[in-house]
Amino acid sequence: MSRARLAKVFGAVNIGSFRISAMIMGETETGDLIVLGSGHRASQGIKRGYVTDMKAATYAIRDAVERAEKNAGQSVQSVWIACAGAGLKSRVSKVEIEIGGRRIEEDDVEHLLVAARDMIQPDGRTVLHAQPAHYTLDGAHGVANPRNLHAERLGVDVHVMLADGAPVRNLMEAVQSAHLEVEGVVAAPLASGYACLSLEERELGVALVEIGSDVTNVSVFAGGMLLGLRAIAMGSGDITDAIASAFGIRRFQAERLKCVSGSAIASPSDHREMIPVNGPNDGWDEDGSGPVARGADEKNRIPRAELVSVVTQQLSQLTREVGKSLKEMGFVGSRAGQVVLTGGGAELAGLAEFTQSALGMPVRVGRAPSLTGLPEAHSTPGFATLAGLCLYAADDPIDIRAIGARHREYRGSATGLASTFSFTRLFRAMKEYF
Repeated sequence: MSRARLAKVFGAVNIGSFRISAMIMGETETGDLIVLGSGHRASQGIKRGYVTDMKAATYAIRDAVERAEKNAGQSVQSVWIACAGAGLKSRVSKVEIEIGGRRIEEDDVEHLLVAARDMIQPDGRTVLHAQPAHYTLDGAHGVANPRNLHAERLGVDVHVMLADGAPVRNLMEAVQSAHLEVEGVVAAPLASGYACLSLEERELGVALVEIGSDVTNVSVFAGGMLLGLRAIAMGSGDITDAIASAFGIRRFQAERLKCVSGSAIASPSDHREMIPVNGPNDGWDEDGSGPVARGADEKNRIPRAELVSVVTQQLSQLTREVGKSLKEMGFVGSRAGQVVLTGGGAELAGLAEFTQSALGMPVRVGRAPSLTGLPEAHSTPGFATLAGLCLYAADDPIDIRAIGARHREYRGSATGLASTFSFTRLFRAMKEYF
C-alpha cells in the first residue's frame, strides 16, 4: 500500500509495568487502516501504572517509540497514551432538556451537550473522557441521531472517565521528556474495549478483564458505553513472584517457567513430567555445581504439577477478586453475559477455561482485530490495548468539553462508543482539568 496515499498517521504508546510498547498506524485516503510499524521493550520506571522513576521511564518510552519508528520507516511527533492506574473511575451522567414537541435541530443537540458539559463534577480529579454514548427521546433509549425527530424531551447519557491528576501528569511528563507531544490520554479499559469487543457486545453487555503485570482492570460495558470499572492490585507479575518464591529461583527464570510450561489447567501427566528450571544460558553447570531450585532433582528439574499448583493458587485469588468486582458492578445473574480476558496475563495456557469454571460465566480471550501490517507477535492479548489506542485515535470520538469551537464536522451516524457528531478536538483545553 503506497505511503503516498496515507491521509493521517497516528502514534500510540502503552506504558505498562512489564513492557512499554509503541505503534504507528496510518489511515489511507479511502479510510483503510494499516499498521506501519510497532515495537516494544522491557518496562522501566513504572509500577502498577504509576511513574516511579521519571528518567528511567522516559528512556524506555523513547526507546520503544524509536523501535516502532525504525520498523515504520517514519517518525512521529505526537502520541496517544494509555492510563491503566491513577485511580480510574467511570461515571455515567444523564441530562435532559425540554423540546416541547417540535422538531429537533442542530442547535438543540449542541445546547444539550453544553448542558451535559456543565454538569461534569470532577471533584478535584482529572477528566480523561466525557463522551455522549447515546440519546433519548422522551425516555426512549438507543437513539443514534435525534436530528429532525420530534420530542417533548431530549436527553443524552454521557460517559465520564476520571483519574487522579498527579499520576496522569507524571505519565504525560515522561512522554514529553522523550520529545513527544501527548495527543490524548485514554483510559486503558476503553482502549482495550475498542480492540477486543464487538459493537454488539458493547451494546448488549459484556465484562472486560484486562490482566496486566501489576494491575487487573475489570470493566463492564452495556448500552454502548463503559458503565463500571474496578482496579485490582494483582496481576500476572504476582504469579511470577509466587513461582520465584516457591522454588527459590530468579524472577526471570520464574517468568520463563510461567510462559513456557505454566498452565491454569492441571493434567494427569503433570506429575510425571519434569521441566528444567534453567534455560540454556542461565549458567547451569553440567557437573551440578550451579544453583539448584527448591525441590528440584539432580538435573535441576521440577515436576510440572508443582508449577501448575503454584499458578492455580494465585489464579484462584485473582478470579475471586474479579468475581467480587463483577458483583459490585451488578454483572451477575440475568444481567451477566460474556467475560472477555485480555492483557499480557491472558496469554497463560488454559486461563479461559479456569476463569469460566471459577466465575460460572462464558469466557473468551480477546485480542486485537486483524489489522493490515500488524505483526503476528503483536496480535496477542498483551498488545490489545496498544492496537485499541490507534483504533480510538482513528475513530476520533467526540469529547463534549470541546464543544464551543466553531469548527465542527458532521459525521452522519454513530457507531459503538462514538457519537453522531465529531467536533474538532481541543485536547489542550483539557489542561484546565489538571
